[in-house]
Amino acid sequence: MENEKLKAAIEAVLFTMGDSVEISHLAAALNTEPEKIRELLKEMKERYEEEDRGIRLLELESAYQLCTKTEYYDYLIRIAKQPKKYVLTEVLLETLSIVAYKQPVTRLEIEKIRGVKCDHAVNKLIEYGLIEEVGRLDAPGRPLLFGTTEDFLRSFGVSSTEDLPRISPEQIEDFKEEAEEEIQQKIHKK
Repeated sequence: MENEKLKAAIEAVLFTMGDSVEISHLAAALNTEPEKIRELLKEMKERYEEEDRGIRLLELESAYQLCTKTEYYDYLIRIAKQPKKYVLTEVLLETLSIVAYKQPVTRLEIEKIRGVKCDHAVNKLIEYGLIEEVGRLDAPGRPLLFGTTEDFLRSFGVSSTEDLPRISPEQIEDFKEEAEEEIQQKIHKK
């Protein structure tokens, strides 16, 4: 199949699926090598950006998805229901950060880092579709492991968790000092 026909087929599949589709699945469906599909997707992504179209090709780790460009959301809202806007409190953001940087992670590990119970925060993040169960730890009790979802990547505008900002050793030391001060303040209040 020639490149333009392959691109049209890829576009048709991505449009119809609505969700992201892994490169390996596209390659199998189109009977083409994954590297060829990756090359064509890159060309398609560049073309969508150059032509100032209403859609864009979003890369999510080893998968791709067609979606609306954010600058056109206002027009969509006039026709469709307004999308739910979730409020991420400080507690939810802290918990989400721990999962994003430490995944796969158990509730107990999150609680050790935060110093408080995290059941509510984990349940809310699952409800919002930002984290999910990704397996079980091979340890007594077989606790659940949590990781981020594609919705997390989409929401924070990153292609992979590798794109998340890295924390410098100096920042880590500052965070440790702040945490120690908080602990000392709580002890003195009692």
